[in-house]
Amino acid sequence: MICKWKLGDEMDYKIVEKANKKYIEIKHPLACESDVLDIIGICISNDIKLLVLREEVFTENFTNLKLGLAGIALQKFMNYHIKVSATIEDKNKIEGRFKELVSELNKSNNFRVFNNTRDAENWVLDIK
Repeated sequence: MICKWKLGDEMDYKIVEKANKKYIEIKHPLACESDVLDIIGICISNDIKLLVLREEVFTENFTNLKLGLAGIALQKFMNYHIKVSATIEDKNKIEGRFKELVSELNKSNNFRVFNNTRDAENWVLDIK
């Protein structure tokens, strides 16, 4: 999978502080493995291992499991001990094999998908 960047493109993110904890919020669409590596670099450089991915992140390259980007991302996040929650409000984005993957992920302690921001934040920050 080839990722095309224009010179000067940077990953768009913000650091959010809530309940005396910090997480990184990503809205930048994930198109290839180098995008995943950029996110990991952002987490490491800011010493924050909590991540919230917004709906805009989930491109066809990610949700089409045959392309392998989701598997690469999940494995790298686990390898670097980055806890990830995602917000996907559009149920049409969660279908087919990706829906099966989301169902399995929602049983884990590493990556979960929610249909609203509040629940995604609370889970990644471990707020009950």
